[in-house]
Amino acid sequence: MPAARLHLVRHGEVHNPQRVLYGRLPHFGLSEDGRRMARSAAEHVASLDRPVTALMSSPLQRTRESSEPFTELFGLDPVIDERVIEPHNVFEGRRMRNALVNPWNWWHLRTPATPSWGEPYLEIVARMDAAMRDLWHSTDSGDAVIVSHQLPIWITHLAVAGEPLRHDPRRRRCALSSVTSFELSDGGERAAWREVAYAEPASTAGAVDVGAV
Repeated sequence: MPAARLHLVRHGEVHNPQRVLYGRLPHFGLSEDGRRMARSAAEHVASLDRPVTALMSSPLQRTRESSEPFTELFGLDPVIDERVIEPHNVFEGRRMRNALVNPWNWWHLRTPATPSWGEPYLEIVARMDAAMRDLWHSTDSGDAVIVSHQLPIWITHLAVAGEPLRHDPRRRRCALSSVTSFELSDGGERAAWREVAYAEPASTAGAVDVGAV
């Protein structure tokens, strides 16, 4: 039997006093509040009273740290997988508000549907779907957890819902340490994902959340 349910968990708040877009830059770990948020996400999954038997994480520091409460609660070491990483983009290391008013950067905004400033949405969908299916089918029973990032999780939601991938980043329903849950239909090679739940177990009031596009 494959997995029963797969939970995409976003990382907690990152220590980012300069409020730059950190993207894939190294050395951006969780803040103290971010660690609390990550713990809340793991405790929420534990409260579902469903066995969790597989854990995957993006290789970035903030997702590795956000997976630690899952390791503690479920006794699982995360499989590190590049396919669930934050997308790359040209604005890494900058403050977005400043970058967007600079005419030299407007060329990067020419095709928002792609998007032209970073990894194409279709490529994000493909790599996330592949990672999710591989983890699903390699899990003998119970639930699986993937600790990832806002954009990959939100794009997965849009793709599963059959909605356009182009969107306003300010309107993503994917809060820090949120949990978006899916099940895969029993349809062989044509099996399709179905979103079954979304939860925001962590308090994010006053959180700094400006790290990605």
